[in-house]
Amino acid sequence: MADIAIIDYGMGNLHSVSKAFECIAPATSIIVTSDPNEVRKAARVVFPGQGAMPNCMREMDALGLREAIVESAEKKPFLGICIGLQMLFENSEEGNVEGLGILPGLVRRFPDASMIDTGGQKLKVPHMGWNQVNQLGDHPIWEGIAKDERFYFVHSYFVDTIDQNQVAAKSVYSFPFVCAIAKDNIFAVQFHPEKSDKAGLILLKNFVHWQPVFSC
Repeated sequence: MADIAIIDYGMGNLHSVSKAFECIAPATSIIVTSDPNEVRKAARVVFPGQGAMPNCMREMDALGLREAIVESAEKKPFLGICIGLQMLFENSEEGNVEGLGILPGLVRRFPDASMIDTGGQKLKVPHMGWNQVNQLGDHPIWEGIAKDERFYFVHSYFVDTIDQNQVAAKSVYSFPFVCAIAKDNIFAVQFHPEKSDKAGLILLKNFVHWQPVFSC
């Protein structure tokens, strides 16, 4: 049984994610796997993401991973990254595809008409590069990370959650958007900690040691 299973669904930044975990937790057993049974047996699960939501959901189902992912998100420490955040929600405007429906809300595209900065200049979509992350609350995953620390983003879509109590952080790209969600054993982020230098490695290390407290 692995300490951490990084889910391989045929896309995503798997090499960088696995190398980042090997760097911060060299004594931890880490596997990159598409085997649902290995996902079920792992103590912790990471769902990294890169690419399009419809492709993600299609490949997940083709590999028989859906049930194992849902089970993991219900009962063990679970970290979602980028698409790994978005797929937790009910539906995405990207291909009008259904997500896993674990969390209430939708995934929306940055609206072209609203993509204007404070100086009146047009902002590009996808949102790509370093941006401040405004932490909301004192979640254990944020321990040792400065308020408004900068993390690396690459995305055209953002989550629009119904439950504001689950919002763990926001960032601003023309307007404030949710960039981190926390609920019981789930922590998921829109940015890429594996590409975010020291702050990203601290976040991943905190995940390795996190002992979630479940709400009643």
